[in-house]
Formats: sequence, structure tokens, C-alpha cells
Amino acid sequence: MSRFPDNEIISLVGKAPRFDLAESVGPSLRLAELIDMAFGNDADFSLDYATAVGNPELRQHIASENGVDADDVVVTVGGMHALFLIAFTLCQAGDEAVVVEPVFPLARNALTAVGAVTRALPLSFDTGYRIELDALRKLLSPKTKLVSLASPQNPSGVAIPAQTLREIVALLAEHAPDARLLIDETYREAAYGEDRAAPSAACLGAEVISVSSLSKCHGAAGLRIGWAITRDKALRKALVTAKFSTVISCSPVDEALALAVFRQRERIIGERRTLLAQNLQFVEQWAQRHRGYVDWVRPDAGALCCMRLKPAVFDAAAVERFYAALAKYSTRVAPGAWFGDDPQVFRLGFGLPTLTALAIGLECVSVALTEAVRPARAAAS
Repeated sequence: MSRFPDNEIISLVGKAPRFDLAESVGPSLRLAELIDMAFGNDADFSLDYATAVGNPELRQHIASENGVDADDVVVTVGGMHALFLIAFTLCQAGDEAVVVEPVFPLARNALTAVGAVTRALPLSFDTGYRIELDALRKLLSPKTKLVSLASPQNPSGVAIPAQTLREIVALLAEHAPDARLLIDETYREAAYGEDRAAPSAACLGAEVISVSSLSKCHGAAGLRIGWAITRDKALRKALVTAKFSTVISCSPVDEALALAVFRQRERIIGERRTLLAQNLQFVEQWAQRHRGYVDWVRPDAGALCCMRLKPAVFDAAAVERFYAALAKYSTRVAPGAWFGDDPQVFRLGFGLPTLTALAIGLECVSVALTEAVRPARAAAS
């Protein structure tokens, strides 16, 4: 019946445990922070249809932050809507699309739902989730219509270097001339402290599509505002038509509130970068103290990272005991299986809680680690 496969990641939008270290977002904005700036004294806000392409002032803000023109931007109902519209527009049944694995499952689901044949480019914890160009080259063919990547990646937070992206563009031109390169840049601006955010991939050429949203870096997932950026006029027109044919337009209320977010962008993103840097340092210290139990890959940006239960310490039974212990302490991390990763890997989200809550949540993880391996150590003794 279902064209979208089930995945337990849907639990992230259900009831959360007390310490939710599975989330990939930072603190959410409050409506009161935006309402006056969005509407002022004009409470008589007209609830008409918005435009199919999106509010022109909002598109200009997005364009300015990505080094493109406002006409290159299509506003969507969250980043996921943009991913679906791109898949629906570019891929016919039987066309090939390349996705990395592990991957945010909904990005792959959008492709399989439209009948595309997905070819997985495996990324390894042991190599720091870095893309190997030779492996990508072997997956490309004249049937390839889309190569879907994320930078920084979800679940690892590892970014793709600009030089690697340019080399991928060249690979597509040579081996898959009809393909587009999609870069999900949802976490691009979630840099740490004074670190500079990577430049947008939107300027790499007409064959490159950038997707992002207000959900992760800006703390406004509930607004459901995302966007696709393409410098290909024909593709942009097709995406606008696809958007109109599926949702007509975004909510004008959401677009007005999104404008208020952009007007406070420096404060909002600055506060979150400070929090991310502080929490990342705490996670790094925690991982160092627990290096007998876990390995980790330090992320380049974003509110998430990948950790791995040491295979020499955690067999399949110990992995199950680890998750059972976490549930007992009302704590959650995101299992690697959600993303197609190894069973010992889990995604740790460190952007949502305060430092105090993060410390308590990680202490629960610490206890779960020791409880999970205790039966094996008791038997050995």
C-alpha cells in the first residue's frame, strides 16, 4: 500500500523522552519573538493565497545569504518539500539517482517514491564519512538524473569540501551529462562559535541545486519554510509549477514570520552558534572520557555527530542492552539503522538541550554504556 517505507525516525515527531539526544535541531524560537516584527500593529492580516514562487522579499533575503539572485529561489513548504519537488520533476520511473549512505531517510524516500532507482554511495565511519570520488564515478552513467548529497551530512555533520564539490560537478559533466547535483545545505550555517560558515554550493553552476530551510540553523521548524535554489530558468519554472500543482503556495502567515526570522537572523544564528560551540566542546570531552566504549567523528557543522559503540566491546546483544538501558532512563539517541549505518553507530544530537540538560542526558548515556557491557564482563570474571 505505502509508497514511502516505514522508518522509526518518525518517532522524532512523537512524544519525546526527557533527554532527547536523537534530535538534530537547536532550541526552537518562540512565536512571541517574531509576532510583533512580522505584523506590528496590523492585526488585520489578510489570509489570501501567497504566490506560487514565494514572497519576493523573503526570496531576496534567501538569495542574499546564498550569493544568488532572488529569481533563482523557489520557496517551499520546508526543505523536505523541496527535495520531493526536485525528485518528482527530474526523475521518471527507472531513472537512476545516486544517494550516499548513511542518509537522512526521507531524502532517499522521495526518490524511490517517484520510481527512481537509487544507487548507494557508501560512506564509512572509519574514513570519517568522506566521499571517495572513484567510488562515485563507478555509480554514474548516462541514466543518472540526480546525485543527491548533503553538506554537512545528516547524520554525521561532516561537510563536503568545496574542491570535492567542484570535482563532482566535473565528474557529472563527463560521465552523467543529464544529471543534476543536489546539495542539501540545511546545516550549512550552523557553524561553531566564530567559525565561518561554508559558502553556498548554489553558485557552482546551473547544474547544481541547493536546498535548505529555517528548521535547523534558525530554530523555526514549525514554520515549514524551505527553499530550492537553481540558476536554471527552465528547472525553476518546472519547480514552481510542481509546487502550485501540489500545495498551490506556502502559507502567507508562515512567510511573514519567516521574514521576521531573517530580520533577526544575526542574533538568532549567533546565539545558536555560541550554544553549539559550547555543547560540542562538552561532547568532545565526554567522548574522550569514554573512549574505552565509543569512537566518534567530529562534525564540521550542525547540531549532530556520529558515535560508534566499539565493536570489540559491544556485540549485538550489548547493543540491544544499550538501547534498552537508555529507554529505562528516558533518554534517546538516534540509531544508525535509521540512516542505513552500522548497528553500533548512533547519531547524537547536542543542539537542543541546555548545557545542564546535555550533561544529565550524557550521564544517562554513560550509565547505559556500563550497564550494556556489564553482563559480558561479569561472565569473563
